[in-house]
Amino acid sequence: MTLYFTKDHEWISVDGDTATVGITDYAQSQLGDVVFVEVPAAGTNVEKGKEAAVVESVKAASDVYAPVSGEVTEGNAALEADPSLVNSAAESDGWFFKLTLANAGELDGLMDEAGYKAFVETL
Repeated sequence: MTLYFTKDHEWISVDGDTATVGITDYAQSQLGDVVFVEVPAAGTNVEKGKEAAVVESVKAASDVYAPVSGEVTEGNAALEADPSLVNSAAESDGWFFKLTLANAGELDGLMDEAGYKAFVETL
């Protein structure tokens, strides 16, 4: 599995042509306590850079953007019952959705973990 990050603070873990998407630990720390998450339904087509999900916290509501284009295969149903998973496990159990990659070439513009950490230090 390869892990990538966006400047919008999404992470994407890629295994073959399947990817899992969530928000970074940095993003959840900026949001504060997450109280609601809306994830895309299976079969939804998402487009790189476009809104794919919504996360609401006690501070604000934010869009979650698709880091790549593809077809959603699963939304994380656990977040409906327990949105705080985003706070406690942002980069593991708090994932938002899984998708099948439409174009693996879209991964080329994303950051690796070291690049993302360096980016966050500039904020």
